[in-house]
Amino acid sequence: MVGVDGAGRTHRLREIAAAAGRPVACVVFTTVDDLDALLARARTDGAMVIVDDAHRLPPEALRTLAAAARAGLPMAIARRPTIDGPELADLDDAVAAAGPVDHLGPLDPDSLAALVTAAIGRPATPEHVAAVHAASAGLAAVAAAVAAAPDGTPPALVARLQRRLAAAGRDTAELAGILALGLELDDDIVCAAARLDPAVAATATRSLRDQGLLMPGGERMIPAVARALLADLSAMERRRLHDTVAAALLATRADPVRAAEQLRAARARTPMAADVYRRAADRLRFVAPDRALSWYDEALDAGADPAVVAAPRAEATVLLGLPVDVDAVTASESDAARLAMVAGATAAYEGRAGRAAEALLSTGPPGPVLAVPALMATGQPEPARSAATGEAPLPLRRLAEAALAIGSPTAALPLLIEAAEAFEQAPPAVTVPDLPHALGALVAVTAGDTATAEHLLERALHAGAGGPVARNRHRTLLAWVRLRAGRYDTALAELDRLTGTSLPGRERLAFACLTAGIARRRGDIAQLRAAWALAEPVLARRAVDLFHLEMIEELLVAAARLRHHRRITPILDDLEAVVERLGRPDAWAVSLGWIRLQIAVVGEDQAGATAAANHLGGLDPS
Repeated sequence: MVGVDGAGRTHRLREIAAAAGRPVACVVFTTVDDLDALLARARTDGAMVIVDDAHRLPPEALRTLAAAARAGLPMAIARRPTIDGPELADLDDAVAAAGPVDHLGPLDPDSLAALVTAAIGRPATPEHVAAVHAASAGLAAVAAAVAAAPDGTPPALVARLQRRLAAAGRDTAELAGILALGLELDDDIVCAAARLDPAVAATATRSLRDQGLLMPGGERMIPAVARALLADLSAMERRRLHDTVAAALLATRADPVRAAEQLRAARARTPMAADVYRRAADRLRFVAPDRALSWYDEALDAGADPAVVAAPRAEATVLLGLPVDVDAVTASESDAARLAMVAGATAAYEGRAGRAAEALLSTGPPGPVLAVPALMATGQPEPARSAATGEAPLPLRRLAEAALAIGSPTAALPLLIEAAEAFEQAPPAVTVPDLPHALGALVAVTAGDTATAEHLLERALHAGAGGPVARNRHRTLLAWVRLRAGRYDTALAELDRLTGTSLPGRERLAFACLTAGIARRRGDIAQLRAAWALAEPVLARRAVDLFHLEMIEELLVAAARLRHHRRITPILDDLEAVVERLGRPDAWAVSLGWIRLQIAVVGEDQAGATAAANHLGGLDPS
């Protein structure tokens, strides 16, 4: 009989003995002389020799039994699957030569149903039998222990497990504790957690399998056995196991997200597990900020230092377009720069390019380089050139170079395309006020190239660049580009996707500009008034910048049609000042002059229209 402990070896031997039809001699080993005497009596009596747990006998006893079997003495033996010495192999060969080998595995459905019925004293339902099989893997001894309560932890099973692990030694017991957690761990991580070299771990795993603690054919622990093992541990011992696994995951440089998933499955709540959860969140914060926030929550629940989590959590939050009060965040001193960049990005999302530049200039690299587009957009070329010399990853340097060339949209556009490609190839691990795809689209429209603008935005949307907050930005601008290309239906389709979405100030202004542009082209005065009502509170902040000049044109012309001339003048003055500080580059002076001409025409201001037209005539829009 070959089978793991608990598979029914002893029960099967008893059945064979009862059916033998002759006397039976059971080997209970004390000394070699006693064994010789037992075998001699068996020959005299014509008895069958029964040897249970042959793997436990010493080598000399195994040699004696093998010789007796080869001499023709009827014999039935039972052992574990592993043959761990030549003497046991010789005995196995001698007995197998005279008769069949019976491999005992999990009980079949009928046998398991009969066992459960006998254990509970009434017919077992198919559902009950299935639950027992799931808990016990069909192993007879475990099934009998859990038959009454498949989801429970019977004291008899706990006691059985205690006895086996106490005899197994530290290595095997430590490995059993790791496996009981039920985690999907690679071999190197299991070895590191159990502090075993691979050869010793392999031996210990085989020992656990022979003892009937592992699932047949695998290295996962039988569910009921795992529950019994963990139930016998104190809370402190369970925490130690979780910390041990977490430390091994970190030491072996396992993927932190996969490691965190394993520890969460085990409900690990220890300082080391908290570190793994935090690392998983850090890995995801720029690519899947919603998942990152859930991991930061797990880290905090497991005892992570809130000051360590604060800055990266703020980065993930702002990428989701959720509000972040940076002043209220308590972070470690080393994370102050990260929070400043979050503040800069938040200000940019709200349409306050000047505030964004201030926040980004107040910190170390790469903050100043990130500030360059905002500085140029607000007409501060000298500070922008100085800031562009700072340290930053390549995509940010490319974006700064493109922003410095903004005076000539046709010259800036190729650089912005290059910056967009750099962002896609190696996204920088920082929060950015705006992506080069968005700025490139705005500049392309100014240069009269709506095809390139649409291409950049569709690439950004396909890549998911910049997180959810950037997705809304890119969708808004895509609608704007299609409006400028005369494709009103597709522009409306994009706007419909954004209707009801909570948008930051910058995108609320863009949404209002688009609504006004479509209403103006349709002659829909009611919709024009609605667009102005939406935009007026945003415009009242006087937070306009160069990149959005042509977009704001839609609102200013709409305001002129609604006879809100006094509201227009301050915005025009602000835009005029930006263009002036940049040295009045012709491309932007033409755009501004065109706005003035349209306002004059709409307002039936003949003198103003003539002046604007004459001014435009002296400019080179190229």
